Amino acid sequence: MEPGADCPCASGLNYADCCGRLHAGLAEAATAEQLMRSRYSAFAVGDTAYLEDTWHPSTRPASVEPGEGLIWIGLQIVDFSDDQVEFVARFRGPAGRGFVRERSQFVQHAGRWLYLAPVEG
Repeated sequence: MEPGADCPCASGLNYADCCGRLHAGLAEAATAEQLMRSRYSAFAVGDTAYLEDTWHPSTRPASVEPGEGLIWIGLQIVDFSDDQVEFVARFRGPAGRGFVRERSQFVQHAGRWLYLAPVEG
């Protein structure tokens, strides 16, 4: 991303001071919500290594693809608790606009927050 660019996670901060620090390994997410925002930003900037690194080993797929041809255009946090975050992530792709709405489960593992899986139901 260009220096000074707004962070894709919609925090109101610039990328370097927000999710960029986490993507570069200069900081760890302090909360499940911060990790979810940083993972959305990783999808937006195509940082698959960060997505894999922040996915719990018990549920992580063999490889993570950020979505061929998708441009991530917006994030809205709907609700959150200590270990769950519900969000709407909007995208534009070859078939037009769409969104993903999910309530995600996060866990602390070896002192770090990690994405575990969507919450069913």
